[in-house]
Amino acid sequence: MTGRADKGIILTTGTFSTEAKKEALRDGAPPIELVDGERVVEIMEELELGLKRVHSFIVNRSFFNDFGVGAKGV
Repeated sequence: MTGRADKGIILTTGTFSTEAKKEALRDGAPPIELVDGERVVEIMEELELGLKRVHSFIVNRSFFNDFGVGAKGV
């Protein structure tokens, strides 16, 4: 990358090793921004990129036990 760009960026759905993080900031080389999977998801959420907001519920079956309703009734 030296001599060809001012900065680089690498995206992954995983994570970066300590060595990769050190290399990305090595003195004398153009900086490389590392974007791991967790940050990719955050960016997608912030921009609502390819995502659709949904609202959902999970049934708390133990709540219904107090009313004598069995698992078949829920």
